[in-house]
Amino acid sequence: MGASANGSARPGRPTVAIVGAGAAGSLTALHLARTAARRSSGLDLVLIDPAERCARGVAFGTSEDQHLLNVPASGMSALPEDPGHFVAWRHREDPAQPAEPYVFAPRRQWGRYLDDTLEDALRNALGEVSVRHLRTEALGIRRTADGAAVRTAAGEEIAADAVVVAPGLPEAGHAWAPDSLAASPFFVPDPWAPGALEVIRRDRVGPADVLLVGTGLTMVDVAFSVTDPRNRSDRTVHATSRNGRLPQAHATQLQLAAIPDISDWGGTLEEIRAEVHRHVAEVLASAGDWRPALDGLRFRVQELWSRLGEADRVAFLARDAGTWGVHRHRMPPSSAARIATLRDQGRLQVGAATVVAAEPLPAGGLRVTLSDGSEREVGWVVNCTGPQTDVRRLDNPVLDDLLRGRGGAALATPATAGLGLRTREGRLIAADGSTDAPLWTLGAMRRGDLWESTAIPEIRAQAAALSRSVLDAVAPLPRRLADGRLVGGHHPVARPRDPLGLPLSTTTDAAAAYNAGLERVMRLQDGAEGLLRRATELDPGFALAHAALAMLGHEAGADADVHASLTAARDAARERGDERERSLVSVVDQRVQDVRRAGADALMRHIAAHPRDVLAVSAAVPTIAFSGVTDVQQEAWDLVEGLAPAYGDHWWYISLLAFTRQDQGRFEEAGLLAESALSCEPSSGHAVHAQTHVLYETGQHETGRVWLDHWVTESGRSASHAAHFSWHAALHELAIGDTEAVRRRYYSQLAAPAVTGVRALIDSASLLWRWRVTTTDWDGAIERGLPTAAGGAFAGEMSPPPVEPVLAAVDAGLLTRPETPFVALHAAIALAAAGDLPRLAGLARHCRSSSDAVVRGTVAAVCDALAAAVEGRWAEAAALLTDLLPALVRVGGSAAQREVIEETLLLCRVNAGDAPGALALLDQRLDRRPSPLDRRRLTSLAPRPPVGVPG
Repeated sequence: MGASANGSARPGRPTVAIVGAGAAGSLTALHLARTAARRSSGLDLVLIDPAERCARGVAFGTSEDQHLLNVPASGMSALPEDPGHFVAWRHREDPAQPAEPYVFAPRRQWGRYLDDTLEDALRNALGEVSVRHLRTEALGIRRTADGAAVRTAAGEEIAADAVVVAPGLPEAGHAWAPDSLAASPFFVPDPWAPGALEVIRRDRVGPADVLLVGTGLTMVDVAFSVTDPRNRSDRTVHATSRNGRLPQAHATQLQLAAIPDISDWGGTLEEIRAEVHRHVAEVLASAGDWRPALDGLRFRVQELWSRLGEADRVAFLARDAGTWGVHRHRMPPSSAARIATLRDQGRLQVGAATVVAAEPLPAGGLRVTLSDGSEREVGWVVNCTGPQTDVRRLDNPVLDDLLRGRGGAALATPATAGLGLRTREGRLIAADGSTDAPLWTLGAMRRGDLWESTAIPEIRAQAAALSRSVLDAVAPLPRRLADGRLVGGHHPVARPRDPLGLPLSTTTDAAAAYNAGLERVMRLQDGAEGLLRRATELDPGFALAHAALAMLGHEAGADADVHASLTAARDAARERGDERERSLVSVVDQRVQDVRRAGADALMRHIAAHPRDVLAVSAAVPTIAFSGVTDVQQEAWDLVEGLAPAYGDHWWYISLLAFTRQDQGRFEEAGLLAESALSCEPSSGHAVHAQTHVLYETGQHETGRVWLDHWVTESGRSASHAAHFSWHAALHELAIGDTEAVRRRYYSQLAAPAVTGVRALIDSASLLWRWRVTTTDWDGAIERGLPTAAGGAFAGEMSPPPVEPVLAAVDAGLLTRPETPFVALHAAIALAAAGDLPRLAGLARHCRSSSDAVVRGTVAAVCDALAAAVEGRWAEAAALLTDLLPALVRVGGSAAQREVIEETLLLCRVNAGDAPGALALLDQRLDRRPSPLDRRRLTSLAPRPPVGVPG
């Protein structure tokens, strides 16, 4: 990799030196290149590492395909916004290989993938970014007047505006080895040193057996290498460690992480340990497996670690770290099966003991004495204890140089127990507590700060964040002052910014409250309006906060005085507001007056000019919280897709993209995107919403119910639309056929008055109608329309709860004068569920007088069809609904929500005696996804066996 192929260094462009070109260093270079290209910022990168190629550190430098990743391919994308990237790359490399996300690929393959991805990013930067790979060792770093300089073993000094220290995992330590063993030629201190394991394979002279010290993931790989067909067939491998525990195995199928709500877990090790045990026990009881609990904790472990004091952290390392590692860092299922086979064959023996002594054997090899008193005569002893933990004892010249005192203060300080270096969000903290040196680090060097910091998903997220931080320091974007002037990015009086970096015309305190409220909107959490109101109290002239309150009150039903907030927003925008802020206030004003036409047009013009305006985009995209600017699927998809350049890998955008992908029927990709977003922000309601649709549309009903129940009671406790997630869980229970579970859920989570307004209409009322048409009315329909069918699918089913309390909790205007096609559809369903034909007829008349073509046509026809069904005109209702189904997508909402009309059609066909039509529809549904409910109904439609003939 050279500068000639990837752009040339140019005078005046900032230079970033990266010490280390393994996974951490290469991911840093990748994200710096991509971020610089998005900003159109010129940048020169210098990678300093003796390795021949990038991304070939300890973990990915192996040459053996039997050494597998311990994270599935779906979790190994280098790009957070494209979680299928590595999966797709593998398929391109070998088209005969299926694009399977839950596969554990060879580690060396991922090294090639990262190298290729970095090359692609540099080509796509179109000369804005150059890179040099200096194949030499870095020996030290010093500050300079305008940056930093890296001293190399080649005798040169590389001047840079910023330096990223990315040495990767430390080498394995062997201080445990007695001197007699450490000095022996038959001891392998580093199994990943070039040729180290080949020597063992070729040995045919000494004892056949091999002793592996350490029983973790390194041992698993080495055991495979020294027992494969290239080795002696009479070899037995002895693996030993202090506890003799092997890594646990991954599940054979992908499982969703059960992410806990840790807000009330406390801050001491004792408190957190008790909560972890409770969390694992609860998930095990509900899901039948502990793995989702541990995977969920992974998303929270850095926050939990940050709560612990230094003494508790040290106590965790002494008592709990081993157990955590065994369960958290698991081996692939295929590796677990192979280890089991080796043990069954007697070729691998695992014990709990330490090495006490070693003496040479006459014919080569060693006699090793263990702490349990046993002896092993082996040809080789291999150190598999894993990387050292204390950076103060690594003899790494760069780290030693950073930690040495100079001018009264070292450039870096060791973190907890020497587990890396102390940082502030990745920037090194000097001995005097300052962070003004342009020095950053990531990966293994942040273990003391974060604990979990060595797996690719964590390093990838750190590299993306670090790239923005470094570029903000060396090539900052211009900033705007309160008077509207653009100034350099380092100007000290620039305005505060929102979570996406847009300037705010307000005070720092008001901006903090506003941002906290906006983040709650982004996460779909309660409490946003309270924080926004607090922002207006801190700064009554803050136009955006007033406008946000008006928008949430008008479009999301928040507790806000829309008129008063809008008036305050207009006045404030005139007095103090830049072009974006004045534009958004105008948009809200027009949305209040005409949400579907002029308001929608104004919103889209605003987004075109300000695509990173989260509040505007939130209102424009149809979601749980907002109706959006369009009910046309393709237009909504195009809107979200078109925002990609503005948001890149931001978790909020990935969450919206996940929902778009499931709407497009790209369920596997949607699920991966949702998981990627949740790994960055576990409380992302949009990501959870996308995942719930994926689970339903792919027929994972039991998994979906369990996962959603956990989320609703944990991370979803503060969700602003909890009723909708409960509705999703109830759909899974209906699909399973467990109506008593639906009844319990309805009364505890969906019944009025706990759920009111539009949510009661869309979630609660529609659920009661769907419940009725899918189960309680089914057997009666067969008796009426198909008396010769087998029947009896739902004997003893009790009726659903009455719908009248739900209607009483809904504003009358929603039922008689709904503004959108989607709300109008659900008003019709609710009135049909109540059997209220007069109001249903009135709604139909309102729809036919609407200026909206979809309301006037499609929804009015739905009203007619439902009225026919309520009156028992089954054939007429079935004919109308059959014609309507292809056009129903124009009403908006999700496929799962519109499916209630298909369920109604199915019941109408049965009542009308149309067995072939009902069977065809059920067959189509079962082709789409598994459903125990549909299977029961299909069986009930089979012809009744003749009297006297066994059925």
